[in-house]
Amino acid sequence: MRKTVYFIPGDGIGPEIWAAARPVLDAAVARSYGGERLLEWRELQAGEKALKEQGELLPESTLQALRGADLAIKGPLSTPVGKGFRSLNVALRLALDLYACIRPVRHLRGTPSPVRRPEAVNMVVFRENTEDVYAGIEYGAGSPEAGRLIAFLREELGAEVDAASALGIKPMSERGSKRLIRRAVRHALERSLPSLTLMHKGNIMKFTEGGFRQWGYDLAAEEFAESCVAEEALRKNPSLAKGRLVIKDRIADALFQSVLLQPEEFSVIAAPNLNGDYLSDALAAQVGGLGLAPGVNMSDALAFFEATHGTAPELAGKDRANPSSLLLSGVLMLEHLGWNEAAERVRLGLDAVLARKTLTPDLAARMPGAVEVGCRAFGELLLQAVS
Repeated sequence: MRKTVYFIPGDGIGPEIWAAARPVLDAAVARSYGGERLLEWRELQAGEKALKEQGELLPESTLQALRGADLAIKGPLSTPVGKGFRSLNVALRLALDLYACIRPVRHLRGTPSPVRRPEAVNMVVFRENTEDVYAGIEYGAGSPEAGRLIAFLREELGAEVDAASALGIKPMSERGSKRLIRRAVRHALERSLPSLTLMHKGNIMKFTEGGFRQWGYDLAAEEFAESCVAEEALRKNPSLAKGRLVIKDRIADALFQSVLLQPEEFSVIAAPNLNGDYLSDALAAQVGGLGLAPGVNMSDALAFFEATHGTAPELAGKDRANPSSLLLSGVLMLEHLGWNEAAERVRLGLDAVLARKTLTPDLAARMPGAVEVGCRAFGELLLQAVS
């Protein structure tokens, strides 16, 4: 069996971590299936390489290939802050309707952590990926567009807005929220997990974030009534929880505290875009950092796996990057394919290398007694561990 996987190496450290991770994935598949299964890699261009060779950051040929694909993986892509082109990651998500950003977070034994019980962190964040502030509806201070919108808000709706403000629009729809939450509920039910938490700031943003919360409860009642129960109902009858997924909600700021103090109370979290972005990065810090955090963006047709960190241009070409985020995203990809033997081989290999404390600089600096190695050497150790 051959499975086609489109890949984008990425910018900055992207090519280096890709060069370290890809051979490990290939070796795990070869070792697990003896040639009966094979990943067939096809490169696509986006970012700096595409700009240099094709004159545009996101070529139409790349989008066309991805529109017909069911599997892809990529390294990080550059996004300037406050100027220049809009995020390529966001552009890909919107163009391909990759509405669900899914990031499992769990501690890898032996990795450094700033918290006392990192082993208690084992949850999956489902982040809505196309709406909220990431819809990209934003106007600069002093721009004609901002002026017209401010005039409308003040004159037509009676809103008090400073005339010199920059403005961003935060659209959140019932359809967009429900399809994300539906995928999160199904994930939890398929794995017999105990709870799903709706993260929101509905106490302040009552119609956007509050809508997300209510649409989540409505969805559970309408489509999963036999298998789900709202936390509120348990106060009257605790026995309703038996054999059912508990749907609960937490205000965003309170949830940040709770995942630190009682992480074992959360198994699946569904969140609007910006909240989910913040939370998934914060959770990654609890278990060792973004260098160890995998992720996937999904539509109903395409699963697009990616390293969850940035391009780290200050490290590019210095052989100091950590390929683990991209590698673990590859593990998610293997699991998505149902190639669980290969996925487990990579996990065990990474565990073995981490146990030896021969680590890339980001991890070695926080682990007493560790031996520092470069990205290339770390990849070679991983390759040996899975072969």
